Amino acid sequence: MTQLGEIQQAILNGESAAVGSLPVPESYRGVTVHEDEVDMFDGLESRDKDPRKSLHVDEVPVPELGPGEALVAVMASAINYNTVWTSIFEPIPTFKFLKKYGRLSPLAKRHDLPYHVVGSDLSGVVLRTGVGVHNWKPGDEVVAHCLNVELESPDGHNDTMLDTEQRIWGFETNFGGLAEVALVKANQLMPKPDHLTWEEAASPGLVNSTAYRQLVSRNGADMKQGDVVLIWGASGGLGSYATQYALNGGAIPVCVVSSPEKAAICRKLGAELIIDRSAEAYQFWKSDTEQDPKEWQRLGAKIRELTGGEDPDIVFEHPGRETFGASVYAARKGGTIVTCASTSGYMHQYDNRYLWMNLKRIIGSHFANYRESWEANRLIAKGLIHPTLSKTYSLEETGQAALDVHRNAHQGKVGVLALAPQEGLGVRDEEKRAKHLEGINAFRGA
Repeated sequence: MTQLGEIQQAILNGESAAVGSLPVPESYRGVTVHEDEVDMFDGLESRDKDPRKSLHVDEVPVPELGPGEALVAVMASAINYNTVWTSIFEPIPTFKFLKKYGRLSPLAKRHDLPYHVVGSDLSGVVLRTGVGVHNWKPGDEVVAHCLNVELESPDGHNDTMLDTEQRIWGFETNFGGLAEVALVKANQLMPKPDHLTWEEAASPGLVNSTAYRQLVSRNGADMKQGDVVLIWGASGGLGSYATQYALNGGAIPVCVVSSPEKAAICRKLGAELIIDRSAEAYQFWKSDTEQDPKEWQRLGAKIRELTGGEDPDIVFEHPGRETFGASVYAARKGGTIVTCASTSGYMHQYDNRYLWMNLKRIIGSHFANYRESWEANRLIAKGLIHPTLSKTYSLEETGQAALDVHRNAHQGKVGVLALAPQEGLGVRDEEKRAKHLEGINAFRGA
């Protein structure tokens, strides 16, 4: 049996604590993009770029473990849109991120390689910890959030997202979670919710923390009870958590989806006010350069029809270019548009009259700091927020999983198994799980 096989078997036998006495393997399988292929999609539109061609499963060396870091045996991971961006080399190839990081220090130089092991989520077991790590030990069952910070600048000590060397692990750094082994900073680790399987536990990380900061945190929209919240893509990776946070926090979500099937998922979560934008046939853009304010007005009228005449206090924005003009228009006077991601395009256009004359605010929100991520994970662990996992792939099928997300052919989150040989493993508290099974499975088979 290989060294990774021994580690895998110990974990599957419920003997995670034993991994500390097992040797660390010299290599592992990881999902990679290659620097010598960054031009492979030149001349193609974004929608025509196929992650199955650029994402590889390679055997790569286990990286050196540095101070304050941990090596984790990855049982499962998940697909985020940053993996799609990485795989189609947009907006820039991620090797530019790795080269910049590599110039920071001799230790960071490890990340500057001609291959990039991708992925910004994981659940697994700590294999080893570096010098100076006190809160975690080999055998701990963990999940990881994706904030990588140096914290040598004062800028990050009030909010770590403002650190001058803030990066997203597995996107702007190497050795990510779509692999059998991952390298993280110890302050990325959080306890694995014990009522979830490996793949369920891996799936919330990035999007759950992002939605928490964007909607709940004082660093974001600071949502309160009774707020009307317009949520774009309400059954997707980010939106599915925003919908849960709105419902859980006493707000009133207005869920925008693109099909009756997605509307049904939102209703299953408990949302009542739903707009099927396909059925409404909104066309916010007349052409590539001109928007149609009448369509914004039609959206606003639909929202008021559902809410009894109220405009949104908060607009949860992440599609970007396609919807941003409508979002600025739709928010109530004094309302907030909180934005991240821009999956339909970064160059936003909106009519500033609706912003300045109505005293609205646009807030930029990017991932979450450690405290926000910890709180978001705590709510998962307590069964107050649930994973939105709809489908799981093997490591070898990561390209297809990324293509699903690229084409919006998915619901909620798409998981990827690493060392876990099958779904359904890793549950440590069956009694708690039984209480929340309906919520956990809300997206299954969607």
